[in-house]
Amino acid sequence: MRGAGAPIADGPLWSPDHSRQSSSAMARFRGFVEQQTGLAFKSYESLHGWSIQEGTAFWSLLAEFTQIFWQMPPRGETFVQPGDGMMRGGRWFPHSRLNFAENLLIRAASENDLDSAEAPVVIAVAEGCLRRVYTRSQLIRAVAAATQALKRSGVAKGDRVAGVLINGPEALICMLATAAIGAVWASCSPDFGAEAIVDRLVQTDPKVVFFSRAYRYGGKSVDCSKSIDELRHRLPGLRHLVTVNHLEKTDWEAIPESIDYQAWLDLSRSHKAGQPALTFEPMEFMDPLFIMFSSGTTGVPKCIVHSVGGTLLQHKKEQMLHGDIAAGSRLLFFTTCGWMMWNWMASALATGASLVLYDGSPAFPDAGQLWHIVADEGVTHFGTSPKYISACMAASFQPAGVCRLEKLRTVFATGAPLLPEHYRWIYREVGSDIHLASISGGTDIISCFALGNPELPVWPGEIQCIGLGMAVEAWNDAGQPVTGEKGELICTRPFVSMPTMFWNDPEGKKFKAAYFEHFSVADREVWRHGDYIEVTTRGSVIVYGRSDATLNPGGVRIGTAELYRQVETMTGIADSIAVGQRFGDDTRIILFVKLLPGVVFDEALEQQIRKRIRQSLSPRHVPALILPVTDIPYTRSGKKMEIAVTQVIHGEPVPNLAAIANPESLTEFVIDRKDAPWATR
Repeated sequence: MRGAGAPIADGPLWSPDHSRQSSSAMARFRGFVEQQTGLAFKSYESLHGWSIQEGTAFWSLLAEFTQIFWQMPPRGETFVQPGDGMMRGGRWFPHSRLNFAENLLIRAASENDLDSAEAPVVIAVAEGCLRRVYTRSQLIRAVAAATQALKRSGVAKGDRVAGVLINGPEALICMLATAAIGAVWASCSPDFGAEAIVDRLVQTDPKVVFFSRAYRYGGKSVDCSKSIDELRHRLPGLRHLVTVNHLEKTDWEAIPESIDYQAWLDLSRSHKAGQPALTFEPMEFMDPLFIMFSSGTTGVPKCIVHSVGGTLLQHKKEQMLHGDIAAGSRLLFFTTCGWMMWNWMASALATGASLVLYDGSPAFPDAGQLWHIVADEGVTHFGTSPKYISACMAASFQPAGVCRLEKLRTVFATGAPLLPEHYRWIYREVGSDIHLASISGGTDIISCFALGNPELPVWPGEIQCIGLGMAVEAWNDAGQPVTGEKGELICTRPFVSMPTMFWNDPEGKKFKAAYFEHFSVADREVWRHGDYIEVTTRGSVIVYGRSDATLNPGGVRIGTAELYRQVETMTGIADSIAVGQRFGDDTRIILFVKLLPGVVFDEALEQQIRKRIRQSLSPRHVPALILPVTDIPYTRSGKKMEIAVTQVIHGEPVPNLAAIANPESLTEFVIDRKDAPWATR
């Protein structure tokens, strides 16, 4: 029963009832595996263990259960492991052929009796734009036209196509058209600065680039002409620069050497009457589909290549089994085209679900903007970030008291560790029968290592489980797996969504350095992800932040999220960031806090913070300094920039300011070393 304001008792915040457990796709998959293997799995733990020990059987049965559509079905071996270890990833389903776009557009409809070709499959809502709806047949026709236009633009299998677009139908259509012909899609968001966009796309040498002419955010229109003009001079292989006008305003100044989207689509017309046919290029499972970009906070962004089949199969597993997304579901994930969650969200079309796309400020005209859309569009699965939840909490917004959320079943949260108080707020202010699925993975794997499970209870501050097929462990500094202790997130066996390579890294040196050089275990390669986690005794996961931002005062490893869990639930504190400062022959913790409007930072508040940390954590966790700031730096995907702040306080340059959403915030952390009041305290 839903409702707001009910107190939360100790223990799990939510447990699925028998009906929800038994009707879940996870339960059906377990029964399917038991039928196929003759085994019996009494718990998720036993099913997960089997998926690791019998990995090739697991991925094969998963492909069958999730109804991957093969143009040429796999035969013989599911996985071929190379002789040089995990780094090369191996070849999955080596004898198969399939097409990503075909699985999203055609097969999902034909396998789904509940889904009519004329039912809404994409609903787009954006600031400054009219609401737009596409049925599946309309979406297919739009993709067919874009496919023909790409071909007439000279794009063929293996070529790159890029989008610098808002999260609207055009981005989805152009991505699907690119995948249909076997080309490779790369995207970022138009709110990136010109330098950030160029740094990414110049590495991929795209033949066609789609660019939003302008967009609207927080009630203000933003002209992209300078970024477009900069980009067109830097891409020697560019055939067409296609501008998309999303806003009602149509008198934007023309961009030289560009073509309007509608005019470009006319390239698909021929002397023959009728609708262009949509065909799908047969692709190998490991052929490239997406080029994803790292944040670029330590230099030029890495170009991470993800495969056709690995992306599709992993996403269907996560969405269908772990997220319980199915035919009739409506998914809204608040994301931009510069974050991997956009790619993840798009894949939900393959489950038969509909997508609700939103572009604009999540807090305009008020903090409840996203919740209103969830209610108005009948969203069943809503994806957001801890940052947005914190903003709603700070604004005292109560979704259940304002919005009709009776169709909402699941809330996904990612981008940063979800704090216990975030969990409690969801169950207090959104609904008591919500499956809150915190998820954690990254651009590197275009998916998750740890995520939700509709069969398991939700405990505050904990991600419910490790994903099926993901051999995740927490390792201590000695390279030993530990339970109930903090350690490095390690994956010990290959999985289908491992990147196939980095673009422009022919010998794999950058690729190896990124994931495989930190630990050496009897010449066995293991994946080091760069997160600091704990695997609990009940199999859940607690994320403590990036391991490269781990604090080490007196040699004690402290995850930054440990501090945030305490500080950001205190009255008067809106946000915080913790970093380590080299101090003598040791490291000391400096905590910066952003206060709510009207709150004054004084000695009393400082002592409250210290007392809270000391009592809830330990004396080792108490910062040496606590200082107020007016803003906290974030990446464009909502991650705190601990590394950038660390560089600034040490007087070091920040390599790529364009990767930061609010780089002006860093000026508060630049303090002259001689005059700094805290330099020698």
